[in-house]
Amino acid sequence: MRSHLMRWVAAFLLLGPFLLAGQTNPAEATAPASSQTITPQIKSVPAPHSDPTSGKAMYEAYCASCHGIDGRGDGPAARAMKAQPANLTKLAASNGGPYPEAHVAGVIKGEALTTSHGANDMPVWGPVFLALGQHQSSEVQLRIHNLVKYLDSIQLR
Repeated sequence: MRSHLMRWVAAFLLLGPFLLAGQTNPAEATAPASSQTITPQIKSVPAPHSDPTSGKAMYEAYCASCHGIDGRGDGPAARAMKAQPANLTKLAASNGGPYPEAHVAGVIKGEALTTSHGANDMPVWGPVFLALGQHQSSEVQLRIHNLVKYLDSIQLR
């Protein structure tokens, strides 16, 4: 199930904007609309590699398509989801003030479930990061640490 989820996530991250526009590939994005309805198809592609030392780069590569470039839950893929992605700038406020670092790390890893993610709408990034890091647990920890720290930096305080 996780490999299926990882393929879906990777495909949606790369093709999400085109799928939302009803297109199946970037070349079709500028083609004139026809009277036929195009059924989007998701193709399996690997998750893009990003710099594990940059939380911002990882956020942009893995999170922004759903949560938006500013973290407000308004990314291009958000319209296609059953539940609105979380506004990541309000995590501290929703927690009564302190940023819930351990919980955020757990959600990213897939160890902590949260009702705001509904029925597994949010990908489990732990296994994806493990594959990207050639199964080096230290790189997974580095990625999650830096992504969690980046999310802390965008909190509205």
